[in-house]
Amino acid sequence: MPEDHFKKALDDLVRRLRNNGYIKSNEMERALRTVPREEFVNPDTRNHAYRDSPLPIGLGQTISAPHMCVIMCEALKLKPGLKILEVGAGSGYHAALCAEMVAPQSTQTTGHVYTTEIVAGLIDFAKGNLTRSGYDDRVTLIHTDGGMGLPEHAPFDRILVAAAAPSIPEPLIDQLSPGGIMLIPVGGKGFFQELMMVEKDEEGKTVQRRWGGVAFVPLTGEYGH
Repeated sequence: MPEDHFKKALDDLVRRLRNNGYIKSNEMERALRTVPREEFVNPDTRNHAYRDSPLPIGLGQTISAPHMCVIMCEALKLKPGLKILEVGAGSGYHAALCAEMVAPQSTQTTGHVYTTEIVAGLIDFAKGNLTRSGYDDRVTLIHTDGGMGLPEHAPFDRILVAAAAPSIPEPLIDQLSPGGIMLIPVGGKGFFQELMMVEKDEEGKTVQRRWGGVAFVPLTGEYGH
């Protein structure tokens, strides 16, 4: 697909997400326009990169629909300088979006995204996508069980989990900074769960809130299904 077709598809997507109230900030729109989603999908779905739906990336995994990425980024109140943990890198797209918001290309801000992936077959795919798109300096991809978090890099200002857990993993709560926010889908293996927001106050106490119904692939590993 010619580049001007991608631009038109992206313009249409941004307009719909704005009109439907998903995009709430100029920073979110700028990130969405900056990160080339077509570089994070499989070649056979490249022409559909800006369709607002999940797309398969192989091994039973998907790249989330753009509106879901936007919902999570906006709810996490991302801003330059934050340190992020993402559980479930997939193709690397959501990590790149987060990186563009916490460490924009146009600044020297030292925000950073640590993203984990338990599916070994996706590691090279995600690394290649991040490198080709210029985000490998702001995103660290680690092959590990993300439900355990990354204690060696904790605490994190924000944590986002891109797979559904049966309950909220305690290591992730422990690794959330005071004043931090976590978003995680909680529910069964079927494609309907509840997106939960966990907020930790400055004294380390947490409050959980329901954020709406979602559909994610199941989390695997120690704290997964």
